[in-house]
Amino acid sequence: MSSTTLRPTDADDELWSGGSKLRAVRESGVSLFLLFCAAVTVLTTAGIIVVLGVETVEFFRKSGVGLVDFLTGTELKPDLHPPKYGILPLVWGTFVVAAGSTIIALPVGLLSAIYLSEYAPRGLRAILKPTLELLAGIPTIVYGYLALLVVTPVLKAIFEPLGIRVETFNALSACIVVGVMIIPMVSSLSEDVLSAVPRGLREAGYGLGATKFEVSTRIVVPAALSGVVASFILALSRAIGETMAVVLAAGMRPQISLNPLTSIETMTTYIVAVTNGEASYGSPKYLSLFAVGMVLFAITLTLNIVSGLVLRRYREVYQ
Repeated sequence: MSSTTLRPTDADDELWSGGSKLRAVRESGVSLFLLFCAAVTVLTTAGIIVVLGVETVEFFRKSGVGLVDFLTGTELKPDLHPPKYGILPLVWGTFVVAAGSTIIALPVGLLSAIYLSEYAPRGLRAILKPTLELLAGIPTIVYGYLALLVVTPVLKAIFEPLGIRVETFNALSACIVVGVMIIPMVSSLSEDVLSAVPRGLREAGYGLGATKFEVSTRIVVPAALSGVVASFILALSRAIGETMAVVLAAGMRPQISLNPLTSIETMTTYIVAVTNGEASYGSPKYLSLFAVGMVLFAITLTLNIVSGLVLRRYREVYQ
């Protein structure tokens, strides 16, 4: 019985060559498109830096304010003659809201993530996690009205019978609503990284006689620490950049005060006030919002860099 060997014809070679070329062109097109998408994000960030930088330099040129006075001055009165542009009260207000909200959100968010990851039955988890994440979809202005209509009256009912005055716009109310707002970010991101911890680590802990709580807090959380810390820093960045809820809850009084029941002003609320005010285009008051925006951008960029360093540091430990 004779066997025949099939040899590719010239037509087959041309078809194969044409298919390879088409595939190469397609892959090149996909690669260029992905490069374009990456370049857009980088160029957008670069454009923001350039715009903020140029307008900030113009602000210092027109206002005559020094950088040190701008960052450390305690009076922000742009309508005076001469005007005063000290943004330390804005930085203080931003710090108060960010710190107060994270004090509320971090423990609640992390404990919620531990429950969803380690304790909740699958059916209950399928209900609770989307419900919790629904909080992230509520418009921030709704949280602001919640602060005005619910949180502040409750604070007044608690403190004013004790002789402690609570202003209608106050920092504590802003901290509470912003803290509630960023809980889903902490819980969702932390739950994802906790669930990604290998099952073998948990089983090893159970094999040594550890309880579920001990496994959760001494094995799972440390193993996922990089992601948990990253969620904390991202939530802190969100709190620093929050605007509308803080405008309605905390008011617009630039001051440095240790009393959380008085009104304050953050950097974002100042930007809103200048944008909606009567500052003429190109005036020092108008340009000051870019200078404040540059400081805010520098703070959030620093937090993101710290987040990246933390991720790399603890990934090296636990991988």
